Amino acid sequence: MAELIKLYDENPNPKTIQHIVGVLRKGGLIIYPSDTVYALGCDITNKSALERVAQLKGVKLEKANFSFVCADLSNLSDYVKQIDTPTFKLLKRALPGPYTFILPGNNNLPSVFKNKKEVGIRVPDNNIIRSIVQALGHPIVSTSIKDEDEVIEYTTDPELIYEKWEHLVDLVIDGGYGGNIPSTVIDLTGDEPEVIREGKGTLDL
Repeated sequence: MAELIKLYDENPNPKTIQHIVGVLRKGGLIIYPSDTVYALGCDITNKSALERVAQLKGVKLEKANFSFVCADLSNLSDYVKQIDTPTFKLLKRALPGPYTFILPGNNNLPSVFKNKKEVGIRVPDNNIIRSIVQALGHPIVSTSIKDEDEVIEYTTDPELIYEKWEHLVDLVIDGGYGGNIPSTVIDLTGDEPEVIREGKGTLDL
């Protein structure tokens, strides 16, 4: 049965953050708040955790389009090919924020994602998840728990989220009510930035 942990975005408790990191390192799955919707995440380096996430989402791991959540842009070169200055400036202007940027992946991607040409990068404007990623030392793989067919409260109210997921994940972080509008997805792999999904973020491209 999952733990339910309360954390505050303004000042997440460092001891609690370390506890959550310990759960992730052991292959645990967490549900956490972001600057958009609540999301499901795991350690990017843990294959069995990645497989559990894919199973919960009903997709094959190799084909899954999960986002990589980073604490800031310093992890970028770990998984993304060299990007030009205008692209970097755009990322710097938009992040942290409610965006997922699709960028060309490099050869350092975890083995399960080796056949992927591109990756979705997120740096949410939320101190809880950024503190967790920072303490973990590398990104987490993430996917939204939002489901188009569901009653909205089940994806925005942490207690209802817990009720639904308590036997499926290891830890649910209550960071207050979440939103129900996902991130804006912008593809930066072509010649011009292209908005793939209109979400919470509006950016002058």
